Amino acid sequence: MFSQTVEYALRAVVFLADHAPTACTTDQISTATQVPKPYLSKVLQNLGRNNIVRSQRGIGGGVTLVKMPNELTILEVVNAVEPIERIHTCPLSLKSHGTKLCPLHQRMDEALEMVEKSFKQTTVAEMLAEPGGSHPLCENPKATVEKQIKKRQ
Repeated sequence: MFSQTVEYALRAVVFLADHAPTACTTDQISTATQVPKPYLSKVLQNLGRNNIVRSQRGIGGGVTLVKMPNELTILEVVNAVEPIERIHTCPLSLKSHGTKLCPLHQRMDEALEMVEKSFKQTTVAEMLAEPGGSHPLCENPKATVEKQIKKRQ
C-alpha cells in the first residue's frame, strides 16, 4: 500500500525525532535506517522542500526536524513525499458512475480515509513513546548516534 519512498521518509523522520534536537549526518541516518544514501538524499530533499526537515552544511551541521516530534504527524511526513490520494470520482471514468463511487471504489476510499485519519491523529513522538518492547528502527539508537557525534567533535 505504501511505496518505498514513504517507508524511507518515515524511517528517516523517526530516526531524527529520536535524536532531536541533535543534527544527524546523512551517513548516520543511512546506516541506522538502512536506506541507501543516494535514495536518502532524494527523500531528505523532498522532506526539506515540504518543511519537515532542514539541513545545515559544515562542522556541526546535519539534518534536523523543523517541528518538534510531538507536533509532527505521520500524515505530514507521508504527504510530503507521496500524498494519499483519495478516490472522488470513478477511476475508470465510467459515465454511469459519475461522482458516485461503485461499491468497490467506495470501500477503497473508505480504507484510505481510515489510514489518513489514523496518520493525522498520530504524532512521531507518540509512535516513539508507544509501549510494546520494540523501539522503532534499532535496538539502541541514541547510543549509536551519540558515539558517532562524539567522533565528529
